[in-house]
Amino acid sequence: MWCFNRNKKKTVKPNIIWLDETDSTNNYLKNYVPASDEKISVVVADYQKSGRGQGDNTWESEGGKNLLFSILVHPVMVPVHCQFLLSMAEALAVKETLDKYTDGITLKWPNDIYWNDKKIGGTLIETTLGGGHIKNCIFGTGIDVNQTEFKSSAPNPVSLKNILGNDIDRKKLMDEIVDSFTKYYAMIENGQYGDISALYHLALYRRHGFFKYRDKSTDEVFDAAIIEVGDDGTLVVRDRNGMISEYRFKEIETVL
Repeated sequence: MWCFNRNKKKTVKPNIIWLDETDSTNNYLKNYVPASDEKISVVVADYQKSGRGQGDNTWESEGGKNLLFSILVHPVMVPVHCQFLLSMAEALAVKETLDKYTDGITLKWPNDIYWNDKKIGGTLIETTLGGGHIKNCIFGTGIDVNQTEFKSSAPNPVSLKNILGNDIDRKKLMDEIVDSFTKYYAMIENGQYGDISALYHLALYRRHGFFKYRDKSTDEVFDAAIIEVGDDGTLVVRDRNGMISEYRFKEIETVL
């Protein structure tokens, strides 16, 4: 499903809040009351006591080593059925920033950031609807920056320091992400939905060729190629027999 919007908006300077510790940056922003002219709010924590991923997943992060942040926006201009465009925009902002440090960054549907075949970041997105519109959208993102050892059961974590061999200035990296996000969110506000979608598809992990996937309802493993990701987040794939299938979140997974 494709969406169009021709409204024009001016970009605004985000408000960035740095915290030593919180339970969850997403939770912090759920209780945060922005100023009336504050269009983009960002909270960053050195440590999260209850960092979360999708579903029941948790996010492992050594204190003061990585980037743990959430971004709050109020995208009332975006139709509810097109809300995955917001996820695309935020992911593109992270990729654009990480591209300055290393090659090999891609976006793994629906919400992971990959370096080659390893996960360097991920995002949990929570939206609040009201009056048929998206009232609030919170992007909760974790990026592995300077942590080099991982103790959780996650199969393929990697950090920028693992890749580059040296520490990265987290504040500089955060400022760069916020600058990029401001740019891509302005594209959303300006109705450049087609541009966002096109850039997202160019950045997709395994966007060319057949790879193994698992249908989580049947546990069947099959080869498929990505056709597209709809503005509503639906993943459309084609198997080797030419059969086309559509999957929502948690209905299919990549076999690494």
